[in-house]
Amino acid sequence: MPSLSEAFRGHPVHLEHKHPDFKSLETLPDSYAWSQSQFQPCSNKCSVPVIDMKHPKAPSLVGHACKTWGVFQVVNHDIPITLFADMQRVTLALFSLPLLQKLKAARSPHAVSGFGSPRISSFFPKLMWSDDIVVDYQAAMEKLAGKLMCLVLASLGISKGDIKWAGPRGEFDGACAALHLNSYPCCPDPDRALGLAAHTDSTLLTILHQNNVNGLEVLKEGEGWVAVPPLPGGLVVNVGDLLHILSNGLYPSVLHRARVNRTQHRLSVAYLYGPPTNVIISPHGKLVGPTRPALYRSVSWNEYLGTKAEHFNKALSSVRLNGLFDANEDQKNDDFHSFKWFS
Repeated sequence: MPSLSEAFRGHPVHLEHKHPDFKSLETLPDSYAWSQSQFQPCSNKCSVPVIDMKHPKAPSLVGHACKTWGVFQVVNHDIPITLFADMQRVTLALFSLPLLQKLKAARSPHAVSGFGSPRISSFFPKLMWSDDIVVDYQAAMEKLAGKLMCLVLASLGISKGDIKWAGPRGEFDGACAALHLNSYPCCPDPDRALGLAAHTDSTLLTILHQNNVNGLEVLKEGEGWVAVPPLPGGLVVNVGDLLHILSNGLYPSVLHRARVNRTQHRLSVAYLYGPPTNVIISPHGKLVGPTRPALYRSVSWNEYLGTKAEHFNKALSSVRLNGLFDANEDQKNDDFHSFKWFS
């Protein structure tokens, strides 16, 4: 079975290896100036659900959030606040190193680990005002991801025993994951720059910790872009493409992006969680029937990474079975085209 790193190496993307020293830039280079069509204002009419993981109705709350938002925040998750503080210190220390030292760990086009631009950079005409590095995932995140998967599956009426790769005790030991440490430096012209362009994740779930600086935004059907402010001790959880497929389109993967600002350095840590790379993911049998046929073909994470590398945000459409309609995905594609993320 290929590791996640091997799977990424098997599906390289073309990256412009430009590593500017953001601290030295007093004006925004044209290569970082995005079209104004990318900067629709945020809605303040609604907010992402916040879920107490120990609430007796946690599975149904998670299910409702996944179905209506594709994203939620969790609290009371048993991860010590001190761990977040330690991770922030480590992240800040890494990104505070001189550029020449960071370049010693520069990522190649075939790698998932190392310093450099995110893989999605190759799909956009402008560069993103961010640094990115991947390190070994933390044991605490792995444990939390397993708990979250149990809640998500329960909300769909699926038991751990129904997922073969969950293991004999439902511990999900075979899961693959990566930890991305992200840095969004202060920007001299934040109204024309993006920290991370709009995209969906290829994962089952992504778990994100933010420092106390705003920047994350998600696209909510009927509302437009909605800010996801940092919640003390909270973690953002979003649905990825593989869970979209596993749920037969019931739980849509969410488009999200990161904005930057003029005076505050934003840091985030993203835990990308998925199945073993060669395990086949398909619409679960309990979610398929005469009134709702399977909407997507079977695909492994390894194969889907190749599809994502080729088609980016149209990857889900490329694995959808011919002639079958998924309202969640079609709405996403409509929004994708209207915001001109490829222009």
